[in-house]
Amino acid sequence: MADHRHKRDTNARRKPRAAFVAAPIALLATAGVVTLGVAGAPSPTELVTASAREASVPGPSMEFERQPVVSRASDRIERKPTKAERMTAPASVSRAVSAADTKLWTTTTLNLWDAPGDKAGKVGELEPLEKVLVTGRSLFGREEVVVGGTARWVSKGYLAAEKPETEPQLGGACTNGSSVASGVSPNIVKVHDAVCAAFPEISTYGTFRGDGEHSQGLAVDIMVSGDLGWQVAEFVREHYAELGVSYLIYSQQIWSVERAGEGWRGMEDRGSTTANHYDHVHVTTY
Repeated sequence: MADHRHKRDTNARRKPRAAFVAAPIALLATAGVVTLGVAGAPSPTELVTASAREASVPGPSMEFERQPVVSRASDRIERKPTKAERMTAPASVSRAVSAADTKLWTTTTLNLWDAPGDKAGKVGELEPLEKVLVTGRSLFGREEVVVGGTARWVSKGYLAAEKPETEPQLGGACTNGSSVASGVSPNIVKVHDAVCAAFPEISTYGTFRGDGEHSQGLAVDIMVSGDLGWQVAEFVREHYAELGVSYLIYSQQIWSVERAGEGWRGMEDRGSTTANHYDHVHVTTY
């Protein structure tokens, strides 16, 4: 009788070849899936970034707090330049200097200023009977002139289109018999003698009276009016140094040595012809 155990045992231990092939393939497939899954997963940094991005995106329960838009256009008011700023702007001055084509005569010694207004600086002088180029512009009581190609300013009212007449020369003798009171200052005597020699038609001179410089013998009133009065006033002003003159008043205008560069200056109304010096030239000496 044949023994079949050996055959059964042999068959029982034998496994199909397909099982041996399928197992490694399954293992490889599983490993591949795991590898792909790991490779495709986001990194920790990407996860944090995504979380932050998601947190910043407003959802149904989140709303941006909008800041109000503030416009300051109404607060910014553009300031227009003043007339003085427009006139003294470099471009405006350059145009005025280039276009200047008229010359006028100076009628007295004039200070030259670098600008109009009280804050201007003195930069020189113009002598009487000097012809100067003008721009035709004026501001703050001054006129613009051109000296050496540069814009300068002088007191208004002392430039003339016609050359002023030559003033009478100092000297000569008084021939009309007039005189001044004794006891007046030597300078008052000199003023009388000079005016009498140059204007013999004037014969009345007032010296002493009870007030101010007259009482001290330092002042004289030359009784004259109209255009002749201006001729006398300008004659005395022209020779103020030789005659020892401090200041003059005529026709409600004053000229003084201290402010000679400003020429004749207007005065307040004192109420009458005599008080405003329309009928005489007042001369005060040192």
